[in-house]
This record gives sequence, structure tokens and C-alpha cells, in this order.
Amino acid sequence: MAVTDTSTTRALDCGKTIQELSAYLAADRIPFDPTIETCPECLNALHALAQVSQLSRDLLEDDAAHLPPPPAGWLDTIMTNIHNDVRAGRALPLHHPDPRVRMSVTEGAVRALLRSITDQIPGTVIGKCQLDGDAEQLDAPVIVSVTLSIAWGTPMTPTAHDVRQRIYNALSEHTHLNVTAVNVTIEDIHGHDTAPKEQQ
Repeated sequence: MAVTDTSTTRALDCGKTIQELSAYLAADRIPFDPTIETCPECLNALHALAQVSQLSRDLLEDDAAHLPPPPAGWLDTIMTNIHNDVRAGRALPLHHPDPRVRMSVTEGAVRALLRSITDQIPGTVIGKCQLDGDAEQLDAPVIVSVTLSIAWGTPMTPTAHDVRQRIYNALSEHTHLNVTAVNVTIEDIHGHDTAPKEQQ
């Protein structure tokens, strides 16, 4: 299922567009395109697109009588955020015992890491992901802000707390960012989640 982005066509740093990657994903990544499969930005985008595509299928298969459709522009907003988030962005430094060695991870890779967090939380999708602060300087304070779209019936407060804690854990394990706060905002509610929920 191709995910259509009706916003202005823009290319990633590698030259590929979200539309091209969506079409490639819809064709089951056949024929194999090495320019896509060896590009970190493209791979991050494909992962995010696969998640959104599955969610779109789930919404279409759901009983429309339960709820109105997602808000107008919901999918376009997510697609735009994916486009922005997978770009390489700033180089975020990593500590190394040898002062002559400089190591870093791209901002795009960190955003992709944060997007992957919701893969383990059914019905939850990260919309926008932002790192505020002088993240290019080691130990500088950084504030992480993400927006969420969650399935109808998903408990808001526990989900936001869960996402916040997972973000702290992931950044602590995989980066050397000095994260002083993680802000989680639930921006949209979509569809109808038929999975049974535990009593809160």
C-alpha cells in the first residue's frame, strides 16, 4: 500500500523523495535498488513509512461506524514529519577516551531511534520529533519534544509516561546527550483499536 503525500514534493539529502520511497515500499522493494538499500536516510524513511502504511491499513479495515475518520491532514502531517526527521541534520558528538578521536551520530539517526520506540507500543505513532539545545556540544543540556498520535481507547497518561521513559532509556543507552527533559504531547487520536486493553 503506497502512502500518498499531498504536500509539496521535497527531496531528502540523498536526492530521493518520500513519494519515491513510498512507491518502492508498495512494490515490496522489488526490484532491489542499491541506492535506496544502502542509504541510511532512505532506510530510516522506509521503516517509518512501513509503520504508517500498516496503521493506514488497520484504520481502513476497522469498523468505520465506531468513530469518525482521522482529522483532515493527519496523514500528510505525519508524512511531512517523516521527511524532516530522516534528514541527517546535526552531528551529535559521542565521548571517546582518546581526545584525538572524534565520534558522532547524526541527528536523523537519533530521530529514527526515537520513532522506533513506538514500534513496541500498539496504536502509537510519533508525529514530530525535535531536539532543542546545543546538541553539537558534549554535555550541553538538551530537551527532547515529541508529539504522538494514539489509537482511540489508548490510555493517555500511562502511554505518554511509557514513551517518555523509553526515550530516556534509549538516549541514555545509545547516545551521550545530556537530556534534561522529555516533553510528550498527544496531538491526535486515530481510528479504533480493537486490541483488548488491561484495566488501568
